[in-house]
This record gives sequence, C-alpha cells and structure tokens, in this order.
Amino acid sequence: MSDHPISRFPVPEITELPKDLQDMILAVQEKAGFVPNVFLTLAHRPDELRAFFAYHDAIMLRESGLTKAEKEMIIVTTSADNGCLYCVVAHGAILRIYAKDPLIADQLATNHYKADVTPRQKAMLDFALTVSNDASSIGEDDFEFMKSHGFTEEDIWDIGAITAFFGLSNRMANLTSMRPNDQFFTMGR
Repeated sequence: MSDHPISRFPVPEITELPKDLQDMILAVQEKAGFVPNVFLTLAHRPDELRAFFAYHDAIMLRESGLTKAEKEMIIVTTSADNGCLYCVVAHGAILRIYAKDPLIADQLATNHYKADVTPRQKAMLDFALTVSNDASSIGEDDFEFMKSHGFTEEDIWDIGAITAFFGLSNRMANLTSMRPNDQFFTMGR
C-alpha cells in the first residue's frame, strides 16, 4: 500500500464526518474491501461530497440504454482525454470488471480508435469527446448520427451527463492531486 498522500488538501478521519457520510463510506468499504480515495478526498467538504455522490448515483445507477460497461467506457475515454489519472485508473478497474475484459480500459485510455469496441460504442465515445471538448458545436446532425447508431434521445442525454459530470470529477481530482488507490491498478486483470 502506498504511503503517499492521497490529496493535497486535508483529509478528515471517517469518524470526524457526519453520520450519514460515515455510513455511506463504510458501506462502500464493506462492498469494495477498501475506501476509494475519492470519498476521503472529497470529504474535505462534506456538503459537496453529498452532492457529488447524489448526482453520480442519479446518472450512473439509472436505467438506461447504455450498459454499465458502456458508461464506464465513456468515463475512461474522456478522463484519459482530460489527463485524469485517478478516474482512468479507478474507472478502468470498474470497466475491466463490468466488461470482463482485462485489456479494454488500457485500450480506451490510450486510443479509443484502436480499441476493441463496436461501431456503436465508437460513435458513443466520439460523441462523448465532442461533449467534453467542443459542446458548442453539437447540432442536429450529431443527434441524427447518434440515432443512426441506435441511441435514443435519453441515451444521448446520458452520454452528455456522464461526460459532463466526470469533467467536473476529472478537474477536482487533478486540483486535489487525488491519488488512485493501489488496489485499482490490479482489479479485473
């Protein structure tokens, strides 16, 4: 286990947090076997931690035309484009598990054009990168292109919401120098 700091900002002890956050973090620890550093880092501001995970859960846990693996593909691809080590490593681990593929996260983080994905998934990732880098250019042609690949208006919203949310996450992870948990590097391999 690493002895490097997980954040450049103070990290509170779990026992110092409000009870609802303690319960949330301990439930994650019980399920994962460790506490992902994102919880501890963002606990520096408890109200923001609550809001962050409320929105995370609203977009990531809702029923969708996107699979869990596809949602993680968006996160890994856009996080790599944003230079976010934490999200590439943590969500790469989750993607490897959901996709049952030890290679896919590294492929997407390096070059999604060369990754073993379907044409539909490539269109999804291209659109997510447009949302991330040039959202003002999105027009009706983009929606028609996405629909030609089988995406609904709600799916397109999901792609945009995941991309936008993780744009925030990427920026906060970089601002705080959030360090990925060592466990994430080997999960799903």
